[in-house]
Amino acid sequence: MGRAPESAPAVGAAPSSSSSFSVPPRAPVYLRLEPAREPMASSEEDGAGNGSVEEKESGKKAHRRRGAVTTAWLIFYNIAMTAGWLVLAIAMARFYLENGTHKGIYKSIQKTLKFFQTFALLEIVHCAVGLVHTSVLVTGVQVSSRIFMVWFITHSIKQIQNEESVILFLVVWTVTEITRYSFYTFNMLNHLPYFIKWARYNFFIILYPVGVVGELLTIYAALPYVKRSGMFSVRLPNKYNVSFDYYYFLLIVMASYVPMFPQLYFHMLRQRRKVLHGEVIVEKDD
Repeated sequence: MGRAPESAPAVGAAPSSSSSFSVPPRAPVYLRLEPAREPMASSEEDGAGNGSVEEKESGKKAHRRRGAVTTAWLIFYNIAMTAGWLVLAIAMARFYLENGTHKGIYKSIQKTLKFFQTFALLEIVHCAVGLVHTSVLVTGVQVSSRIFMVWFITHSIKQIQNEESVILFLVVWTVTEITRYSFYTFNMLNHLPYFIKWARYNFFIILYPVGVVGELLTIYAALPYVKRSGMFSVRLPNKYNVSFDYYYFLLIVMASYVPMFPQLYFHMLRQRRKVLHGEVIVEKDD
């Protein structure tokens, strides 16, 4: 699922609950501010953070605070991940141009995909040890959801590897990750091209819902094979007296997209408005 920045602070004190008269609610007021020279780079909207910073000045402070070795590692990591996903994009495009079909694309790129997507587990480590200031929980959930799709769906259920939905989310992931990691790289180098900034905060409008559809359709296509084979399921009786049905687990996973998708998507829209248009919401006292 899609990789989730903080909202603008509220100004003004809330009315006391013990007051003998009611105070009408304060209406939100939209203010337009000058855009910051450098955008906020919150990894929480589409993945784990890898050295992104909110503004140019804070970026310089973050570099000094991290130290040369840490900064060099984060820059190397983001360059390597950008290159890895570029390799995937080129491989998929070449296969389709040479064969004229999407069938077989996943098989041709699966080793590269598994390596770089699994390598992204380092982003959880980055958060855990304090190399970047992002929630370990949020990062863990987002990275793990990708790992789940790669290893426990498309890798484990080979019958669905040629589904159009697999290619759909792979294309979305590839474009998203190339944009995201290149954004982090250029931002850490304090040389962020406007197109990269624009792409990061605009592409998701289409890519995020399309990617979610691709993932859901892929899981749905896997359900009959999972139910028939009983894979990853534990039946009673057994010595541990524990049961687990992978089929129903996948149904729960699919249902979890319903409450999670709107929250993350509208959160990213607010972040886009803040970064690209310098707009924040404050509360006005009456």
